[in-house]
Order: sequence, then structure tokens, then C-alpha cells
Amino acid sequence: MPRGDGRLNHDLLPGEKGPQDACGVFGVWAPGEEVAKLSYFGLYALQHRGQESAGIAVSNGSQILVFKDMGLVSQVFDEAALGSLHGHIAVGHARYSTTGSSVWENAQPTFRATVHGSLALGHNGNLVNTAELAAMVAELPGEEHVSRSGRSAATNDTDLVTALLAGHPDLSIEETAQLVLPKVKGAFSLVFMDEHTLYAARDPQGIRPLVLGRLERGWVVASETAALDICGASFIREVEPGELIAIDENGIRTSRFAEAKPKGCVFEYVYLARPDTTIAGRNVYVSRVEMGRKLAAEAPVEADLVIATPESGTPAAIGYAEASGIPYGSGLVKNAYVGRTFIQPNQTIRQLGIRLKLNPLKEVIQGKRLVVVDDSIVRGNTQRALVRMLREAGAAEVHIRISSPPVKWPCFFGIDFATRAELIANGMTVEEIGRTLGADSLAYISIDGMIEATAQPKEKLCRACFDGEYPMELPDPALLGKLLLEAEIAGGQQKPATRGKPTSDLDGVQTLIGGHGAADALRRP
Repeated sequence: MPRGDGRLNHDLLPGEKGPQDACGVFGVWAPGEEVAKLSYFGLYALQHRGQESAGIAVSNGSQILVFKDMGLVSQVFDEAALGSLHGHIAVGHARYSTTGSSVWENAQPTFRATVHGSLALGHNGNLVNTAELAAMVAELPGEEHVSRSGRSAATNDTDLVTALLAGHPDLSIEETAQLVLPKVKGAFSLVFMDEHTLYAARDPQGIRPLVLGRLERGWVVASETAALDICGASFIREVEPGELIAIDENGIRTSRFAEAKPKGCVFEYVYLARPDTTIAGRNVYVSRVEMGRKLAAEAPVEADLVIATPESGTPAAIGYAEASGIPYGSGLVKNAYVGRTFIQPNQTIRQLGIRLKLNPLKEVIQGKRLVVVDDSIVRGNTQRALVRMLREAGAAEVHIRISSPPVKWPCFFGIDFATRAELIANGMTVEEIGRTLGADSLAYISIDGMIEATAQPKEKLCRACFDGEYPMELPDPALLGKLLLEAEIAGGQQKPATRGKPTSDLDGVQTLIGGHGAADALRRP
């Protein structure tokens, strides 16, 4: 029986999909511990970062075994699967696709044989020089990124990095990483291993989080501190931007492959990370509550009740209620299971729309002037349906408050936003958006208010999805896009693009590789 792909079902509202994370990564070095089960629970804690596929690689000191499949962590693994993974080092991954389609071949950890043994790798983030890396892989001796025999092959940026790390037989993995990682551009928080050593590395901007934890008999690296908590590891520190960590029987050692230029993703505080995670010394829940407080100060309104769009808007709604003095209440009940269904709704069920996910408490909201707090608006379909539903349930007024600024720019570093053309905040004023949603009023938090709530310096945060100021130079739009490597196959010649410009093999497939708003993002108005 085919397994579901694990994606949360966004088809309840046609064309609506919220911001999606790239991935969650987890690594553990712990002789004497059940590292596969530790990885399972770590990935379970990181499930919100990716729901398409999951995998764990384990080394017993002489060989690496990889187990991965499409679906949620709880679908992919059972006691039998975990029981077959014996060893003292493990790398785990939960994926949401950003580069490369959501297919089994692109599930992680990726695996490569090397002259010295094997290599398994998990990646959180998204790279912007994928075409350049593909050209570098093609130049490796005996390496072919895409099979000319027609067999299935991985088509993601992670597989390219894995090939490069495994492609220097005269160097150790650690030495190769020092050579390769400075050439990798974009967002990457990596956990990888050979038979004897666990490695962790973070891009010089530190766009995606990565933390180091201590077990009684070992070490853990993970995307978020919440994953350390669930497996009983104590937080030591963050992996620094531009840092490479190696852990083996000789202990832990660290080196730097690039100068740190911190630009952490501010959207981690807004939505991506778990509320019980701490990033750069700041608890995410505390930041979200503070965003609500600042939103109340910036956009007050006379109302009777503050409610949240569960669960992403809850902390900010609590903060809004505290600062405004308006009571906070539960006006919407969320179905905790509908998001896990793999049954596609028919047209009749589609017409029910958001009611499959949320249902109003009529007795609570009837006759009330409501402040409805949410974390972000992408296309606006969900909010539009929500306003209609609340009015049908008897709400006297509906005032929408958003705890992040308008999303106007695509992300190339691991969040799968819509293209610029699909983002409702492009080409419309806030007042116009409010009218299209059917709300009595609409207001967003300011960029400065959001940043103040994170307690981080503005210059150390990536805010590109809100202000279009990207933390690094982006390549030609033709060399960006989720299906870049699939497009090479569609081009017929199956050659990677040359550095800095598209090859003739990519001509005619620009519609495939120029997506995600790349051209718009590079063409500032």
C-alpha cells in the first residue's frame, strides 16, 4: 500500500499553503546508548520543521546503515526498524523540500561511499549556488550527478554537498570539509558522519539554527534546543556561524572554515521554531508574546475579546490581550488530526474549507467585537475564510492583527514561501488587503517592533522576506529555483549549469527553474 508523503494537508483550502520549513536535523555520538532511538525522539521534537520524509543513519564503527522513507517520523519508524539500527553514532533528518522534489530519492540523510569508508549527511537550509556546485561535482573523478542510464537519482543541493565531501580521496573528511564548505553559499546547518566521527557545520551567516548538547555519555547536535530537551541532553551552546565541529573517541574539537557574519532568520522567532526553543539566548515563546504586546501598542482597537488562530497565533494573542487589557479567550477549536490526513478532500468537503481545521465557539464569540491574532499572511485565503466563518457565527466585528510585517519577498534560504506574484501584500495597501479579507480592520506589526521583540540586534537578523534585503548576493534568477536540477534532466543533456550563467541545456526550461520569485526578488522596484 502506498505510504502518504507526510505533508500536512493544505488542500482543504484550494491554493492555500502557509510558510514551510526546510528541515530538521539531529546528530548524536554516544557509545553505549541507543542512538537510533535518541534520534527518533529528537526528530519527533523537530517534526514541525519537515513532514515529507524522515531518515536515520547509524554507524557501528565499521559500516553505516541508512533507513529512510516518505512520511512522518512516526510513520517511517517502528520498533523493528529502530531495533535494526545498531551503533554509537547517528544522524537524523526530517524533510520539507526546498531544492528537489518530494520523492524518496531526495529523502535524507544522503549517503556516499568514500575511499576511506562512507558518509551520511543531513541538511537544514537551502543553497543559492546549486548550479555552481553541480558543475564542481561533475568535475570530480568518476562522478556523475544525474544517471545517464535513466535510473532515479537525487536532485537536491544536499546530495551535491555530500558528493563534494566524499570526492577527495587524498584528504580526510575533516580536511575536505575545510576545503568544500567555504565554497557552499546559502543557508546550511549540516550534521554528517563517517564510521567514526560525528560532524556539525553552520553557514557563515548562521541563517538556520543549530545547537550543541551534552549527554552523560556523549554529545548531541540538533536544529533546536527543544530536541535536546526531549532526549535528555543539556544545552551547551550554539554551533557558531562558520564553525565546523568534530566529535569522536578523542573528544570534541572545533575549527573555523569562514568568518562569522551572523544573519539569523527572524522568521524562526515569528513562526518556524517551536515556542519552547531558545535561539541566540532568547526564548521563542517570550519573543512571540512580546510581539503581541508591541502589536497592541502599535495597532490598538476597541474590542471585547482577543482570540488566536491556533496554534501559531496563540502567544502573540496572549501578549496582545495583556498589553491591551482586552480579555483573551478561546474562540476557535482546532481539529488536531485533520492536518495529518492523506485523503484528498472532494469538492463537497472542499467547500467546508477551514471548518475541517477550525470550528468557532459560537457561544463565546456571538455578538462580540473580536481581535483575531495570527503570525503571518501569505496569500490570504485562510484569513478570508476565517473572517467569513466568524461573521456567520455571530461576531459583531472582526479585527485582524498580524504579529509579523507584510511578507513581500521570497526566501531562498529554506522557507518555501509563495512567489511574489502570489503574495497578497504585493501591490496592495494594508487597507486594501483588509477589505479583500472582509475584516473591519487589519494591522501588521512594524519591522522594528518585531525585531525589538526578539532582543537581537537588527544587523544580525535576516529580514529579507519582509524588506527584500538579502544577506548575500544572489545569482542569476535562472540559477535559482526548487526544480533546478530536475530542469537539467528536462533539458535533455543532463549537464550541470556552468558557473555564473545558464548553459544551453537549460534553454527552454526557464519556467521550471526561475520559480519562487527569483527574477522579481532580484529586480527591486
